[in-house]
Amino acid sequence: MSLALLPATEQLALLQQKKISPLELAEEHIARIERWNPVLNALVDFDPDRVRQQARDVRSGPLAGLPLTVKASIATKGYRCEMGSLLHRGHIPQHDAEAVARLRRAGAVILGTTNLPEFLMAYETDNLLYGRTNNPWALERTAGGSSGGEAAAIAAGLSAGGLGSDSGGSVREPAHFSGICSLKPTSGRIPADGHLPACTGPFSTLGAIGTMARTVADVELLFRTVAGRYLADPTGAPVSIRSVPISEAKQVPIGWFEDDGLTPVTSETRQAIRDAAASLKRQGFQVSPFRPPSLEEARRLWHIFFVQCGAMFHAHTAREHTEKLSPTFRNFLDIAEAETPLTPESLLHAWSYSDAVRSQLLAEMQQFPLLLLPVCSIPAFRHGEREWIVEGRKLQYLDAMRYTQWFNMLAAPAAVVPVGRSNEGLPIGVQIAGRPFDDELVLTVAAAVEKDFGYRPPPLA
Repeated sequence: MSLALLPATEQLALLQQKKISPLELAEEHIARIERWNPVLNALVDFDPDRVRQQARDVRSGPLAGLPLTVKASIATKGYRCEMGSLLHRGHIPQHDAEAVARLRRAGAVILGTTNLPEFLMAYETDNLLYGRTNNPWALERTAGGSSGGEAAAIAAGLSAGGLGSDSGGSVREPAHFSGICSLKPTSGRIPADGHLPACTGPFSTLGAIGTMARTVADVELLFRTVAGRYLADPTGAPVSIRSVPISEAKQVPIGWFEDDGLTPVTSETRQAIRDAAASLKRQGFQVSPFRPPSLEEARRLWHIFFVQCGAMFHAHTAREHTEKLSPTFRNFLDIAEAETPLTPESLLHAWSYSDAVRSQLLAEMQQFPLLLLPVCSIPAFRHGEREWIVEGRKLQYLDAMRYTQWFNMLAAPAAVVPVGRSNEGLPIGVQIAGRPFDDELVLTVAAAVEKDFGYRPPPLA
């Protein structure tokens, strides 16, 4: 097996033991990118000579020599970060986002930036700048969105891990579709400085930069590297990194559910949840059926802030440059335009009501501070699909993805671990979610789930 498919922690061990040099490891990744990126279309800015020079210049740090990628919406100095839009063609930041700067200070080698849907507003990675990203498990299917390029690169061993971002499932849906792990942290745990578009207004609650990799240990390693207070971040959380031993995690009740009572899921998705719950129970965790009653209210509010307010942020651009917008982004705008327009009063009411709903949801989670649930109703879908028949019922695009959206509204941590397979052999992940600032607890339980399941290389790799 290629060194590039080893967990990031094992790659680092080889580097630290001098069994491989940073340049040799970089060459492993360069070779895979040159072979497979033309097929996957995961990286949008990649220069092998620049990667080699970084590898030669590696000095020290906890990630010294580790090759990583960054979603092309997180400012990365010297790399194209165009948000997947013709309107931002050629945009190259002059400064790193704080999270990227922390990776560099830790010694990471930045391989390049990865593809995403225009303005990040889709669960499928496709745009007019670079086209669509393909899933390494089945090229006719999407790797998800909006961090789809990142997920495809990591799943296929083009990158050891990296940074994505998530306002409605954008590191979790791609991880589920591509068979890798990810964490959407509590908003503010990782500085959002340098994210494009800016995580402001409702997106300061909904949005978060998250970590993606092939194992939970790798996800946690990257989280620990980039998390921490940033004084220039008005939404930053002054919370120190802590460790949660498995003995402590086993004292926390976990509630699990297969569906939300409204939206169907595939039978293989149900089985993945049952298998993960059974695994945790065998390991000594407290696992019981439970579904918080306030999920649908949280989802309704997420829709207002993400879809309607998100469209309002881009309304001027959409009016002035319609001919330059991708079909994927226009589809998002069509969904928003079908809603009853927001008034100042209705927006203010939603903003105020959101605190009440979040408070209610947190109260419901007092009995079960951790939740085990699906990531999505379905596995990776074919490019361009927007509805499906599941359990004999018609399922629409945004409804299929609702299982991640609740935790953006709550600004809470949620991790994804690959567990099952569909009838077509596609990966199916499960989601472990917790209350705000319980990120480390979520990761401890995710690692326990991973013991019986976890990453497998896709056929392409």
